[in-house]
Amino acid sequence: MTEQDAYGGPTALRIMLGAHLRRLREDAGISRADAGWAIRGSESKISRLELGRVGFKVRDVDDLLTLYKLDDADERERLLELAQQANNPGWWQRWDDLTPTWFHSYLGLEMAAELIRTFELQFVPGLLQTPDYARAVVQLGRDRPLPEVEVERLVALRTGRQQVLTRKRSVRLWAVIDEAVLRRPIGGREVFRAQLEYLIEVSQWHNVTLQIIPFDRGGYTATGGAFSILRFGEMDLPDVVYIEHLTSAVYLDKREDLDEYAVTMDSLAITALRPRHTEELLRTAIKALT
Repeated sequence: MTEQDAYGGPTALRIMLGAHLRRLREDAGISRADAGWAIRGSESKISRLELGRVGFKVRDVDDLLTLYKLDDADERERLLELAQQANNPGWWQRWDDLTPTWFHSYLGLEMAAELIRTFELQFVPGLLQTPDYARAVVQLGRDRPLPEVEVERLVALRTGRQQVLTRKRSVRLWAVIDEAVLRRPIGGREVFRAQLEYLIEVSQWHNVTLQIIPFDRGGYTATGGAFSILRFGEMDLPDVVYIEHLTSAVYLDKREDLDEYAVTMDSLAITALRPRHTEELLRTAIKALT
């Protein structure tokens, strides 16, 4: 197994390598500007490399390791191999023509995550969607219907993402959703009934926790809308908050932002019904469809 296989793809590897390079630079007492000069770049390029926002040239990494006086031959070889693997395409890149570039980073982080906590108030979370429900979702808000072949490719991408829940090193998913999600029959009654029944099934999985905030709980703290918090098993990978907008996405990793969103997610989980009541509310929603 390569490191890319182990850690979920090039996005995670870039973040890990960037964190290594940042520590080596700081230990060597070298500024970002001087490091940028050494690789024929700028201070901002070093910043992007250290944050894992861009791909690595193996030559640049080699030059930086020389500048930082890394004498351990084995460690140097490992980091250069990491740089090479970080440039390999992720499995999802075959959908590049259908998905926005800002979404690609999230797919890599999702593959690498150990725990995903997500809040949704309009749709069933993507990792828990049935194919028919996903087909209906990808057609929403479009001036004209997508060609069937494109719809099927997007559905295949979504079902491919869901393998993180069933693979050997499965991710833990903790989803909190608003009851409104259960009352919006996207795709029609039959499609939506099957979706709700599937939620009952997956809510019993050992690595899935599903909570619902019922209407009678009133308001709650997440006034900004849906978001996800991703946590990773590797110390070199900091937590990330992901917030998706209509035409872009925001990735937050500053400690003050992470703390605020963690508190908000905790508050949502407290406001929601406990997981043992999830099936009851789902069955109530199914009954309402008849």
